[in-house]
Amino acid sequence: MVGKKRWVNMLLTALAVMLVLAGCSGNNGKPANTSSPSPTASNSGSDGGEASQPVEITFWNLFGGGEGDFVDQIVSGFNESQKEVTVKTLRLESNEYYAKFGTALASGKGPDVAVAHADRLAPFVKAGQLSPLDELAGQADFNFTEITDANVESVSYDSKPYAVPLDTHFHMFYYNKDLLEQAGLLNEDGTPKFGEISPEGFKQFLSEIKSKVPDVTPFGVNTPYFHEPFYNLYYQAGGSILTDDLSQSALNNENALNVLNFYLDLYDQGLSDINDKTPWDTFHSGKAATWFGGVWEAGWHLGEEGLNVGITSIPPFFGSESHWSGSHTLVIPEYVTDEKKVAAMKFMKYFTMEGGKVWGQAGHVPAGKAVIASDEYLSQPYRDEFIKSQQTVKYAPKTDQYNAIDTVVKEVLQGIIFKTITPEEGLKGMEKEINEIVQN
Repeated sequence: MVGKKRWVNMLLTALAVMLVLAGCSGNNGKPANTSSPSPTASNSGSDGGEASQPVEITFWNLFGGGEGDFVDQIVSGFNESQKEVTVKTLRLESNEYYAKFGTALASGKGPDVAVAHADRLAPFVKAGQLSPLDELAGQADFNFTEITDANVESVSYDSKPYAVPLDTHFHMFYYNKDLLEQAGLLNEDGTPKFGEISPEGFKQFLSEIKSKVPDVTPFGVNTPYFHEPFYNLYYQAGGSILTDDLSQSALNNENALNVLNFYLDLYDQGLSDINDKTPWDTFHSGKAATWFGGVWEAGWHLGEEGLNVGITSIPPFFGSESHWSGSHTLVIPEYVTDEKKVAAMKFMKYFTMEGGKVWGQAGHVPAGKAVIASDEYLSQPYRDEFIKSQQTVKYAPKTDQYNAIDTVVKEVLQGIIFKTITPEEGLKGMEKEINEIVQN
């Protein structure tokens, strides 16, 4: 009995030693959360170490609907493509996104990688809350020369990129082919018969629609977000929001006044409906003949059975082809650990270069040069026209005060189009408020 007990004790002692030795040598002393590739059965070490776990990063975004589905597809594709990094997605409501993201950046606790519009970057960069990405890009084998030059410039401060651009988004001229044909305004090749390309020429075009097809709105104007259609034509007229040195307002001028009076004429003459709160739906339902719609709407309108839609660049009614644009980007907060920064950069590279093929299906023009040059992208409807239009976009001024400036513009424009103030009074007041923002 004593001999048996001694044998059991010896066995337990040997087992304990083996466990201690395994604990010391496992993972070669690396932490479990590492960016090194997970070893497979064929290349795992002979020391009995376990496979390293992938780095887990949290990704915040604000994409809902169809865009959100494309994002989910890209994230899944990335997670399945490799074993180094796992991305977990948190989708926030767009109307609360920047408040929560700003709080996260200030508190140092939040996502490891996040979406940010290019025109929202400046205050975060100024506060030192975003990581510059030039060196990180090298660690992830990514080169910013793979991104279109205009996109890179839009996210660079002091010659350093602080975001990876995903796309450029802007408006195109959407038209209902059936309605234009009824009005006698459709060419044989399916393009609109605009006639003279000028403000008066466009009004004449719309008046003919009203005369021949009286039960529809000739031109849907995005009244709820009027700053966007305003910027489209104001930029065509050569306008800017701020002076080149960003020191004062550049909105109180004849060009802005002409564009505002043009839109007011459309409303007054019944060529646009100022009370339409969802003009995108009005066009989609066949109740509006034309519309400045976002490129992201292309799949929605083109995919609707019975809706015969054409798309072209916005004609240069006010002289030039410049027009409003924005850009979605990916950023890495400064508080993120070095290991997770590299992991996030690898995800950003994938989203732009591989995911861009999927993202292009959402309508946005991808930022990756190889993506927009691919047959896969160009084979989609109107993408060659999208690329042409992308060459003449105008981004928001790169000032950390842009959000406050844009808010003033939005509010004053609403007062102007609903005639609580005259265009002259509105532009003068807008100039005063913007200058106070810029100078303070």
